[in-house]
Amino acid sequence: MGLTNNDIFKKLRVAHKLRDDDMVKILELVDFRMSKSELNAFFRNEDHPKYMECGDQVLRNFLNGLIIHLRGPMPDNRKKKTSDD
Repeated sequence: MGLTNNDIFKKLRVAHKLRDDDMVKILELVDFRMSKSELNAFFRNEDHPKYMECGDQVLRNFLNGLIIHLRGPMPDNRKKKTSDD
């Protein structure tokens, strides 16, 4: 039995010492809106009635937001055209 998305999400939260507010802000960096209560449903025990499985889309957006949070936004490397070109 491997790790679930919920397990990975929990481990990232602990490893980076993130609070609910931090996680919501990280998701907002990639224009993904989620409330604290929706977020907390991922961290509940599997037998809890309000438990939700973390889908691939949520985890993917969180990882992309975490990259921006840790590194900053991606610089624009496109060359700007000058009037000489």
